[in-house]
Amino acid sequence: MTAALTHERAFSSTATVTLEVVVPVYNEEVDLGPCVERLRAHLATLPWSWRVTIADNASTDGTAVLAHRLAHEYDDVRVVHLDQKGRGRALKQAWRSSDAAVLAYMDVDLSTDLSALLPLVAPLVSGHSDLAIGTRLGHGSRVVRGPKREVISRSYNLLLRSTLRARFSDAQCGFKALRADVAREMLPLVRDDAWFFDTELLVLAERAGLRIHEVPVDWVDDPDSRVDVVRTAIDDLRGMARLGRSLVRGEVPLAEVGERLGRTSAAAGSGRLGSQLAVFVVIGVLSTLGYAVLYLGLRQLTTAFAANLLALLITAVANTAANRRLTFGVRGRRHAWRHQVRGLGVFGFGLGLTTAALWSAEALGVRGSGPEVVVLTAANLVVTVLRFAAMRLWVFRTR
Repeated sequence: MTAALTHERAFSSTATVTLEVVVPVYNEEVDLGPCVERLRAHLATLPWSWRVTIADNASTDGTAVLAHRLAHEYDDVRVVHLDQKGRGRALKQAWRSSDAAVLAYMDVDLSTDLSALLPLVAPLVSGHSDLAIGTRLGHGSRVVRGPKREVISRSYNLLLRSTLRARFSDAQCGFKALRADVAREMLPLVRDDAWFFDTELLVLAERAGLRIHEVPVDWVDDPDSRVDVVRTAIDDLRGMARLGRSLVRGEVPLAEVGERLGRTSAAAGSGRLGSQLAVFVVIGVLSTLGYAVLYLGLRQLTTAFAANLLALLITAVANTAANRRLTFGVRGRRHAWRHQVRGLGVFGFGLGLTTAALWSAEALGVRGSGPEVVVLTAANLVVTVLRFAAMRLWVFRTR
């Protein structure tokens, strides 16, 4: 409780307002006025200071003129104008230029019931959570929309969970908030400027160990929505593929972000562990296949023990190099030789175990390269598990 109060006092001392709600718009001169009026009326009931920001995405109708008129009429309304379209681009610019403690956004059609705004923002003000999202797919949500959009939404979120291991339930609900310090750390990492912006932000935040609070919402589909569902779905799939590649290659400094924000929790560790383990398994399978091919080729030229030594040595060096870069995200030549030497230490243990397996096979009368490969593969599976632990805790361990 004391920590939460300290956090809230820190907010009030560094921010002009506690909450800023951004409404991204493109050619919304009909809906913008009623939206701002309803939003202001509801915000006036909340226990925090607030501001409404209209983010105009290069509108070609009278939206920009109306937005400036509203800003002139109300001191708590401001306008951010962009020369290019893109919801993500609008949110980035509006949030970067804000001095509020908590940054939120919602769609101009106000499909989400505004009663969910208080439970959305409260965990961020208290410091309990880092981001908060409205979910149309959680227990307690009440949603009115057509079967087509329902199927697309559920399929998309299922795909996120199966490919990027997302644990949040609804990526694309236009009702989200995050703390300003989180925005400063996360926005530079998000590459997408369009509809995939939400998903990328949430996946990266989750991988960094940040806390994402979910609020079930009442949501009514806007029949006049201008979102191109097919094009958006294609762009989202491309975004997922790009983001997945970046995560596998370790191109995003998520561990550092989590540490700077003080979220070095077990959740963060398990997220990194899961990512590392998944990549390690792929490399391990390829290494095992490479080992088997090398062993069978060398076995035609030398003894089983010599073939095992050479095949294991070659694949161990390649395995260490691949895990160094892809699994544990170590870049550059710094400590490369140290890592290889430590990797060879693990190799020595693996050599001892597989050699013992060969001796046992011979003692039991097992003969032939085929049965030998089976015995050695089983031994290498044990070595692989121990190798991962050794690499994580010793070979590539950093302060």
